[in-house]
Amino acid sequence: MTYEQFYAVVRRVPPGRVVTYGQVAHMAGLPGRARQVGYAMAALSGESDVPWQRVVNARGEISTRSGGSPFGRIQRVLLQEEGVEFSESGRIDLERYRWEG
Repeated sequence: MTYEQFYAVVRRVPPGRVVTYGQVAHMAGLPGRARQVGYAMAALSGESDVPWQRVVNARGEISTRSGGSPFGRIQRVLLQEEGVEFSESGRIDLERYRWEG
């Protein structure tokens, strides 16, 4: 298993759409590896072309990183710039925004 399998899936997600960690794992042919998808997204460099912001958890929420990282706020802003809307509780309507690839 390589992170490149996950990155290849995420690169296909169009702007304004999201996928879940589990969905990425499944589409990469590695079902049940959602946690590894999270590790792969966290390992990306700042210059990466992988649209990491389009990967959310199964509840349609941004999964925050430990240590008080600002990436959750950045992710939300990037998604909103793509037209993704959040509910008052911070959730994305997966029925509306999920990409099925």
